[in-house]
Amino acid sequence: MSLETSLQQVYENIRLAAARAGRNVDDIQLIAVTKTMPVYVINEAIASNVTRLGENKVQEICDKYDKVSHPVEWHMIGHLQSNKARDILDKVSLIHSLDRMSLAKELEKRASGLDRKVKVLVQVNVAEEDSKHGLQLSEVIPFLEKMADFPHISINGLMTMAPYVEDPNQARPVFRQLRELRDKVVDRNFSHLTMDVLSMGMTNDYQVAVEEGATMVRIGSAIFGERRYN
Repeated sequence: MSLETSLQQVYENIRLAAARAGRNVDDIQLIAVTKTMPVYVINEAIASNVTRLGENKVQEICDKYDKVSHPVEWHMIGHLQSNKARDILDKVSLIHSLDRMSLAKELEKRASGLDRKVKVLVQVNVAEEDSKHGLQLSEVIPFLEKMADFPHISINGLMTMAPYVEDPNQARPVFRQLRELRDKVVDRNFSHLTMDVLSMGMTNDYQVAVEEGATMVRIGSAIFGERRYN
């Protein structure tokens, strides 16, 4: 199956999932996850009108940033080490993985030095998996309250990763809990943040995530096939 065909199938699945949930498909953005993909493959995706790319590693963003054929939005979707934050603030449109106060302090310092705001999502480890980063559900609202002290960080919403399961419906409670948490935050009416974005759902479970309210889905192998290392 060609990349363009795979991409169209993903778009159609998103459309159908949105329809099942009574949602407007235009409210859902696709982040094409390009980790380990060579630039020529990424350029093929861009030629098929992909405009948002997600990477897990700072080094891959830095290596590919100037090599793609057209300007795109870069999204940092993986765990971000504090000492690497400075390398991508001028490159990424959105960081999906703010998960601790030490990183917030580093982002604030670096963004302040650039006299700009950095857009971020707070990562939530809804399923409390030891192998994943993120705040626990109970930690999120206290964390968000403290973010009022960081004027150069713009909180735009929440992100989570569900456990890998054979039946995607088993991931539904994770996505639902994140949406319910988002609603609780909205009810608090914080003046220093917005909750416009729910980044949740990957190749195995993105259709369920859309049904549960995802506004961004992060999809790699359903578009590009298996990871590549050359």
